Amino acid sequence: MKNVQILVFVCLGMLGAMLPQAKASESNQKTIFKFSGPVEIPGQVLSPGTYVFKLADSMTDRDVVQVYDKREDHLYGTFLTVPDYHLKPAGKSVLTFEERAAGAPEAVRAWFYPGDNYGHEFVYPKVKAVALAKANKQPVASMPDELTTNTTKPAQTMQEPHVVAMKHAKLMAQQPTEEEVEIAEVFLLPPEHGEPSGLPQTGSMLPMVGLLGLLSLGTAGLLRYAGARMEERR
Repeated sequence: MKNVQILVFVCLGMLGAMLPQAKASESNQKTIFKFSGPVEIPGQVLSPGTYVFKLADSMTDRDVVQVYDKREDHLYGTFLTVPDYHLKPAGKSVLTFEERAAGAPEAVRAWFYPGDNYGHEFVYPKVKAVALAKANKQPVASMPDELTTNTTKPAQTMQEPHVVAMKHAKLMAQQPTEEEVEIAEVFLLPPEHGEPSGLPQTGSMLPMVGLLGLLSLGTAGLLRYAGARMEERR
């Protein structure tokens, strides 16, 4: 009977270990940054101060970043990003910046959350992306210039027309040579944009459900067997 109990507990332990674990504090990757000088984000320049960066409140919008003031009372903008890969995950939140001319504010290039290989590279309006690509000698993701004002409009949900327009916009990549190429040739684009993506996709839950089902059946069988053995001994 003791052996049966051990097997049952092992099965139940496996069930618990395989259930997806989530941390509310990490769901939107909320990060607080303090800037000692002006910093440029797509469509505007932030004054020195403290700001909150976080993903849109939807598991389907992992390529949409929002920037708020310190108290999250004011939304400065809603921005499209494309995946940026780092071989070694950072131990803390990191912002990378584009090189700019002397006296010009630094422009945010990408944001990396602790422990993640894939960061969020900001998509700039085309004119700005062209200038950044030439200055930094590396490709910059771009969107149509006419969508620049869409980034600064209020966005209570990701279904706002101006946000939807950005998410469905034709994104491109500006090369240092001033050549414009398909973004999929340079960046790993998320599937929301309908382009090929090299990102590892989250696996379907069906195999997990099936395995959990088998473990449950096995546990139930062991319990029935244990009950039958106990009846025989009475």
